[in-house]
Amino acid sequence: MRRSVPFFTALAAALALPAAAYGVVAGSAHDFTAKGWSGGTLCGVCHTPHSADTTVRNAPLWNHKVTSATYTLYSSPTLKASLSQPTHYGSKLCLSCHDGTVALDSFGRNTGTTFIDSSNSVGTNLQGTHPIGLIYDTSLASVDPKLYNPSTQATPLGGTITHDLLFGTGNLECASCHDVHNTQNNASLLRITKDGSAICLTCHNR
Repeated sequence: MRRSVPFFTALAAALALPAAAYGVVAGSAHDFTAKGWSGGTLCGVCHTPHSADTTVRNAPLWNHKVTSATYTLYSSPTLKASLSQPTHYGSKLCLSCHDGTVALDSFGRNTGTTFIDSSNSVGTNLQGTHPIGLIYDTSLASVDPKLYNPSTQATPLGGTITHDLLFGTGNLECASCHDVHNTQNNASLLRITKDGSAICLTCHNR
């Protein structure tokens, strides 16, 4: 199961790897170094080694203002899971830019004025997005035959759905599908390619 890693542990591990293995943020959609508001920093828009925001549990040394928005949640007559307002860092931190209520340059205790463009904003109405903030576990799979059992179903990343894509007690969040650090170098910062609907078919038995 995915777990947060202390900043300096992750940094030490990264420094032991070839540049291609940890330098994938550079050049990706989350590389803001060319933006005037970023101050030329690659990591500092999101992370800080000191005086981090601890209001979101397990947030990785967070440096960006956190959204306080309330969301209209996804709903569907076929949905078997219960949803809750996003509070997990795997969604809350993503929405702190992508819901459009917090400026991109609101980091390092500064209040910014540059907001995400409409093509990359999901807004506060999440009816049109994949549901997040739900527990995807064996119990859910047992009542929805169109979902694989996450504890046994393998993913293209080498582990099970639970190990590779879920957080905590089986939380499915924004970061279950999207890798903010672009580790896999897929389009749309996806953990698994969308080619052949591979990312969908990892969890959905169709």
